Amino acid sequence: MHPAGFAFVARDDAAGDDVYVPASGVRPAMHGDRVLVRVDPAGPRGRAQGRVVKVLERGISRVVGVLRRGRTASVVVPQEQRLTVPIVVPRAADGDAADGDMVVAEITRHPGLASDAEARVVAVLGPADDPRVETEAVIHAHGLPLAFPEEAVLAARDVPQQVPPGAVAGRLDLRALPIVTIDGENARDFDDAVLVEPTADGFLLTVAVADVSHYVRAGSALDREARARGTSVYFPDRVIPMLPEELSNGICSLRPGEDRLAKVVRLTCDARGRVRTATFADGIIRSAARLTYTDVRQALADRDPAVRARLGPLIGPLETAETLARLLMARRRKRGSIDFDLPEAEVILDLRGRPEQIVRAERSIAHRMIEEFMLAANEAVARELARRKLPSLHRVHEAPGPDAVESLREFLGGFGLRLKLEDDRPTPAAFQAVLEQVAGRPEERLVNTVLLRSMQQARYAAEPLGHFGLATDCYTHFTSPIRRYPDLIVHRILGVALGDGGTVPTDLAVIGEESSRRERIAMEAEREIVQLKKIQFMRDKVGETYSGFVSGVMPFGFFVELTEFFVDGLVHVTALGDDYYEHVEAQHVLRGRRTRRSFRVGDPVRVVVAGVSVERRQIDFTLAGEEGAPPWRSRRRARR
Repeated sequence: MHPAGFAFVARDDAAGDDVYVPASGVRPAMHGDRVLVRVDPAGPRGRAQGRVVKVLERGISRVVGVLRRGRTASVVVPQEQRLTVPIVVPRAADGDAADGDMVVAEITRHPGLASDAEARVVAVLGPADDPRVETEAVIHAHGLPLAFPEEAVLAARDVPQQVPPGAVAGRLDLRALPIVTIDGENARDFDDAVLVEPTADGFLLTVAVADVSHYVRAGSALDREARARGTSVYFPDRVIPMLPEELSNGICSLRPGEDRLAKVVRLTCDARGRVRTATFADGIIRSAARLTYTDVRQALADRDPAVRARLGPLIGPLETAETLARLLMARRRKRGSIDFDLPEAEVILDLRGRPEQIVRAERSIAHRMIEEFMLAANEAVARELARRKLPSLHRVHEAPGPDAVESLREFLGGFGLRLKLEDDRPTPAAFQAVLEQVAGRPEERLVNTVLLRSMQQARYAAEPLGHFGLATDCYTHFTSPIRRYPDLIVHRILGVALGDGGTVPTDLAVIGEESSRRERIAMEAEREIVQLKKIQFMRDKVGETYSGFVSGVMPFGFFVELTEFFVDGLVHVTALGDDYYEHVEAQHVLRGRRTRRSFRVGDPVRVVVAGVSVERRQIDFTLAGEEGAPPWRSRRRARR
C-alpha cells in the first residue's frame, strides 16, 4: 500500500512487473495481505492494472498506533502509514486508554468492501509523545520479543557462571597470553578476543570466540529461543538480546581476568600478510584487558602518552596488530573487495534516555583492525569446512542483476564515472575502482549509497554462492555467536570437524531463510529507532538556522545534511517559492525552469528547521531567508 491509497501487488510467479491497483480497487485488502487480483494488461501508461478480487491471507493481525477518542467509539491511527483503512475501537474494547496514548491493538474484524476494520486494545504503552513510549512502539510494531519464555529463563539460571574444572581438559590453554577484547564503550557482550604476535617470518593471529555452543545445546529451550530471535537487536538506549543475560553478559562474555571457553582460530601470515596456515581448536582464555575502540585509537593513531602508559605491555601487541591489519586490508582491496565508507549515526543519550547529541560514528584504525581480523577468521573457518566437505551455513552476497547494473551505469555516467564490465558482468574490483574515483568529491556519499543499493542484500544460505562484496568464493559468519544464531550453527559444525560430537543440522536452508528474515527485521527496527531519536532531538529546534549541504536530490525536493549534527531533512519543492523546479535526473540536480537556479549534491546551503513530524518520521527544512516566500506562480498572478 501507498499512504495515498493505491497499491502494488507483487506476483507470486514473478513473471512480470508488479500490478498497480488504484485506490478504488484495493478494498477489502490491507497492506501485507496475499490477494487474488484481476489484471487488465492494457492499463494506463501501458502498465498492468488490477483490482483485488479476494483476500487469500491476512498479513497483519496487530497494529501499533495512537488512540483517538470519539463520541461513541475510538480509532487507532497506525504508525504504519501504509495502513490506510480506518481502524475502529469500540468503547468497551479501548483498554481504558486515554486520548493520545500509544496502544497495541489486535484486529478483530478486517475491512470489507463497505466496512471499516475493528480492533481491541491489548496493551497501553503510554503517552504517544513520551520518547520511551515511542521506542516501545517501534519494538512492538516490528514484533520484537522482549521477555524470554519461562523455560529459557530457568535454563539460563541453571548455567554455571564459572568455568567448571572438568571443562578445561583437552582444550588449548591460552590463559597466559595477553589476548584482549576491543569493543565499543557501551558493549557488554564480548564475543571475541584477539592477539597478534610477531614470528620469524611474519605474524601469528589468534582470534578467540566465545564457545556459546558449549552452553547452548542444539534443540534445548535456549537454542529454540535463540533461533526464534535470530539476532540481538541494538538500540541507542537498550539491547534486545538473543540469549538471556546470564549467558550474553555472563559466562559467554569474554570478561577480563575471568576464565572463558572459546573456539580458537590461529592464522600464520607471512611478512606481506598472506595467510599460510590455519588451525582450529577448542580453547580456554583469560582476557588480559577489556579495551575500547577509543583506547586503541588514542594509543595507536593519536599516540596519547597517558593512554600508552596505562596500557603498558599491551602496546607492543597492539602495534603488531595494526601492522598486520593494514597488510590484510591492502591484500583484500587488491583482490577487489569493496570498501563502502558510509557514515552512521551515533546517538548520545542523557540520563533520562533523551537524545542530547547526534554525531557521526567514529571508524578509526581500531574499528578497521577488528574488522579485518574477524573477516580473516570467518573466511578461514568457511574454507576449513569446505575442505572437509561439511555442509554449512554460508554468508552469501550475489552479484547485482543485469537491470541493476544497467541503471547503475546510467547513473554513474551522469557524474562522468564508468563501471567496467567483464563479459557483460561487473566485478567487485570495478565497484571498488568507482569508489576510489569518487573519493573526496561532493557526490561521494551519494555514489556510495547508490552503489550499495544496486547490490543484492547479503543473506544466509546452505549453498556456497560466494560473497561479491568481499570478492571471495567462500565466506561464513563465525565470530559473533552471542548475538547471531548463524554463528552458533557454524560453531556447532566446526565442533563436528574438531571431533566434539554432535551432528550437522539437516535444515540448514530453513535456518538460513529464518535468520535472514530476522536480520532484516532487526535492521529495519534499528534504522527506525535511530531516525526516531533524530526526530526527538530536533523537536525543540524548529525555527533555528543551520549550515549543511545537499545530500540527495529527488523530484519532490532535496535532502540536506546538517554540518553541526548528523541529521538530515527535506527541503520540499513547494518550499522553493521563486520558481518551478524540475528534476534533471541525469545530472542529479533540481533546476528552476525560469531562473535556472539549481541545487545539486554537495552544494552548501543554509536551512531553517520548518517542522518535525514523528508520524511521518520526517524533518522538514526551508532555505534560510525564504521561509515566507510565496509560490512563484502566485507572485506572477499578482503582477498581472
